Amino acid sequence: MPVIVQPEDQFNRELVQKLHPADWQNPTPAGRYNMVVIGAGPAGLVAAAGAAGLGAKVALVERHLMGGDCLNFGCVPSKALLKAAHKAYDGGVIPDFSAVMKSLRQKRNHLAAHDSVARFTELGIDVFLGDGHFVSPNCIEVGGKQLNFHRAVIATGARAALPPIPGLKEASPLTNETLFSLEKLPRHLIVIGAGPIGCEMAQAFRRFGAEVTIIEMADRLVPIEDPEASAVLRTQFEKEGIDMVFGAKVVAVDKEGSHKKVTLMDGGVERSITADEILVAAGRIPNIEGLELEAAGVDHHRRGVTVNDRLQTTSSKIYAAGDICSPYQFTHSADAMAKIVIQNALFFGRKKTSDLVMPWATYTSPEIAHVGMTAAQAAEQGDRVITLTAQMSEVDRAVLDGETNGFARAYVARGSGRILGATMVSSHGGESIAEMGLAITSGLKMSAVGATIHPYPTQAEVWKRLANAYLKESFTPRIAKIFKIFLQLFSRK
Repeated sequence: MPVIVQPEDQFNRELVQKLHPADWQNPTPAGRYNMVVIGAGPAGLVAAAGAAGLGAKVALVERHLMGGDCLNFGCVPSKALLKAAHKAYDGGVIPDFSAVMKSLRQKRNHLAAHDSVARFTELGIDVFLGDGHFVSPNCIEVGGKQLNFHRAVIATGARAALPPIPGLKEASPLTNETLFSLEKLPRHLIVIGAGPIGCEMAQAFRRFGAEVTIIEMADRLVPIEDPEASAVLRTQFEKEGIDMVFGAKVVAVDKEGSHKKVTLMDGGVERSITADEILVAAGRIPNIEGLELEAAGVDHHRRGVTVNDRLQTTSSKIYAAGDICSPYQFTHSADAMAKIVIQNALFFGRKKTSDLVMPWATYTSPEIAHVGMTAAQAAEQGDRVITLTAQMSEVDRAVLDGETNGFARAYVARGSGRILGATMVSSHGGESIAEMGLAITSGLKMSAVGATIHPYPTQAEVWKRLANAYLKESFTPRIAKIFKIFLQLFSRK
């Protein structure tokens, strides 16, 4: 069946022609490939391009759209939508939603060339479009053609999960795979799940003028983050008029004409909320159906393919990378894992995923960014970890920008001063967290951040403020006494 992306306008037709052309003819397979990659999302594309660039003979298999979730249903369209929403909020003008979505499709189509069938063919990669599955531990079949391999990489990713709620599937809820096909703004949007995707889209649609209700089973927004970060975001959401229901469980969904009714248990009381659309952002499930993993001797579980620290599956010739096997379901983690796979699978490398220092960010306003040790892990370490916090209201650039609703926090090893983790809540959090990621990766101490000259005025100066706070923390009464004695003796000369 031909691949169709709704709505079928010029930009989406061009997108499909780049990523899954209807007239594409799969090539004649080579005798034996150095590497066959199944799945052309971020992990698969990096693995295929990297291996081919090093001289390997590579085949790439994709059943839907090249580029995977990131390009088509994730990072690219969501950030285009967020930019339009934040611009509308800052300007105090509600834009034409259909025009915003048209611009989104245009931008996505523009970027699609980088992930296209044509580009990867030009890289010397044999691209096969269709459903691929294992027939043995060293062979994948697609479209009736068998691809024999020395090594294979499973990079089929994951998709949005639909919770087992009675009536939910029948109500045709939105997920990230269908959300960006909307052309009309819902009057009222219910978001099930307050993780990064749920929070980002809730704020965006509210800024476009929709009524938004978030329903979350936990007691706060983005539960994986620092509780204080969640509190800052909640305050902002309240200011913008987003309704939030915490500690609630959706028990049923019903269609009532053109509307959808969500019934939930809230504080032991059953109540209902009616909306035009429901967005489900409550977790993801791995894309393992149809791969025939058993034929290859590859074990799997409910979260994906089983791998060791070097990303090798239970079949020695087969590796995996990206959302199909990682707890970190980000494009940048898929990229990093794919590079590990290339080294380990083709060049007898011993690279480990446990050595990766993985940052992440939720692109709400303000953004919440984190890397390394978390607040909960720091609490478990007790006095062995120093926690340093600075409010963005103390940073000149944040004051000038009118963006003081946030903070930066660093976790530092007592004694050595080595940086263990950091969180930043600010409009530039996602950009600024990389400095701390570099510091942790390189084993740097807080004194190195303090010695780094930061341009003034920038919001990233907050890290230097934390370094100064650490210096004061380290200046114990004993050291102060030694300094005093030294200066007294020096002054007598």
